[in-house]
Amino acid sequence: MRASHVTAEIAGQPDCWRRAAALAGPRADLLPRPGERIAVVGCGTSYLIARAYAALRESLGAGETDAFPASERTPLGRGYDRLVALTRSGTTTEVVDLLAGAAGRLPTLVLTGVPGSPAGRLADRAVDLSFADERSVVQTRFATTALQLLRAGLGVDLAPSVTDAELALYEPLPQHWAKRSQFTFLGTGWTVGLADEAALKLREVARVWTESYPAMEYRHGPISVSDRASLVWCIGPVPAGLREEVESTGALFTADAVDPVAALVRAQRLAVALAARRGLNPDRPRHVSRSVILAGAFRPTAADAARILRA
Repeated sequence: MRASHVTAEIAGQPDCWRRAAALAGPRADLLPRPGERIAVVGCGTSYLIARAYAALRESLGAGETDAFPASERTPLGRGYDRLVALTRSGTTTEVVDLLAGAAGRLPTLVLTGVPGSPAGRLADRAVDLSFADERSVVQTRFATTALQLLRAGLGVDLAPSVTDAELALYEPLPQHWAKRSQFTFLGTGWTVGLADEAALKLREVARVWTESYPAMEYRHGPISVSDRASLVWCIGPVPAGLREEVESTGALFTADAVDPVAALVRAQRLAVALAARRGLNPDRPRHVSRSVILAGAFRPTAADAARILRA
């Protein structure tokens, strides 16, 4: 198979994260401030990243933070100080509609790969992440770069994460992983969102059977799916006794001693490897598009379309 765009985009993540770290200082005035009560929204991968950020921000004591899928009714009347939207294309109907509905009600911030998009124009303030935009339908480097920028805004030093990502790109994946037919990803705290994202990547790119759970909840029923055909992967801290319980099912257990976002890079690589094994195009998963634009909703102009579909 020809080299895919997503393979190059996965490999470009350390450089994008360095740029995010450099951007965090000059753009600190745009990012959520300590103590602000915020709602973070997105769709698909962006929503899962929003969940990870919301849990991390609260765990660090930076302020009450809720995450919502933009496709559901977001309770804007709860007294939030700000609405933060993550949208790569800036054209997803639900995000655009939500930003339009929030106009005049509360301040809005959008992180987007296309700052001139409808979402970028509707938001009060926008962070330009066009350097992390992607040609593949599949989101990898945009999502992780948005999260890393937000982490840097919380005072997290990204240098160890960048180093870990370079290691995750360099080390070969264990060959026996690709021979598994069932994959379960686990997380704790803010890494639950990353576990969900890892599962989504394998599901959409390689069409394999994947599940994801909070690590301790996995023991309350979902563990019954695990057997000798399973790989159970814990992203982030491993609860005591979990490895032993997983291995008693016959499943292969793995956990990364690296930054959780760097661990997600390995999961992205596994998704592409599984797609290649099955003869699938990882850039163009079936039934999936770069931006979901619903009938009767916003339609991009020719200029917008040129930005969205640069591939």
